[in-house]
Amino acid sequence: MQLQIGTGRAVVQGTLSQGAYPAAVTAPETLTVADGHAQLPRVDSVVLRISDGQYDTTGQTTATVEIIQGAPAAAPSPPTLPPAALRLWDVTVPAGTSAGVGGLNWPAALADRRRYTAAYGGIIPRGGGTSTAGGYDGQYRDNGAGLDRWSTSAAAWQPLAPVVGWTAVSLAGGYTNNGNSLGAVRYRRMVIAGVPHMQWRGGVSWTASTPPNDAYPLSATLPADCRPAYLTSVAAAAGGVPLKIDFQTGGRVRLITNSGVTTWASFTGITYPLDT
Repeated sequence: MQLQIGTGRAVVQGTLSQGAYPAAVTAPETLTVADGHAQLPRVDSVVLRISDGQYDTTGQTTATVEIIQGAPAAAPSPPTLPPAALRLWDVTVPAGTSAGVGGLNWPAALADRRRYTAAYGGIIPRGGGTSTAGGYDGQYRDNGAGLDRWSTSAAAWQPLAPVVGWTAVSLAGGYTNNGNSLGAVRYRRMVIAGVPHMQWRGGVSWTASTPPNDAYPLSATLPADCRPAYLTSVAAAAGGVPLKIDFQTGGRVRLITNSGVTTWASFTGITYPLDT
């Protein structure tokens, strides 16, 4: 029924008038979990607790690692913490648990409640309580695969989509890639200043007097997350005279040609937002 807390550092928030306390565990601390209730389970919390005689009745100024016992219940919850206490771990104690009957199944009993932090403007390192709210609007954290940004208005961590590699398109019949030696037509979805965008490159060509397939050069619609919220029309270079390319909300792409267009059109340099 014993657990050991290793060395580490933390910042423990007190009341508003107290502020925050930097604290350190400089040597491993061994704690003993009390025996389980005869009939009901409970959840205890391992905490780092600050005592400050100027603000509480302890008459001392110390930092201690201790266990705060939860109330036994059919569906137990972790205990409410006193001021200036930082929850590190929750320990589920099944009914009837004691050292005499084998103690706790530690892998099943422990729940990590440590909150990783960083100085203002820094990125919270990966690990710890991933459900913990951000400290301020615009804070960033490492989610293990990329970055999340805390939105105060949405009260949620919002993932930042990384810049991804280029995705090649499948062309409709009558079109070929590398029009005007611009390379194959490709796109990528990317985030610029927090706004999702589409970026294109490459060129298409055709041999007929007008673009085939009713001027739809792609054989399939774009994925749902790559479609603009509104019809987006973009001017593009083409053989003879410029033309317009419509990026439709349904995921289709169409060439809007003028008289005098010859047999190629460029997608290079086209970038547009996807949001509303």
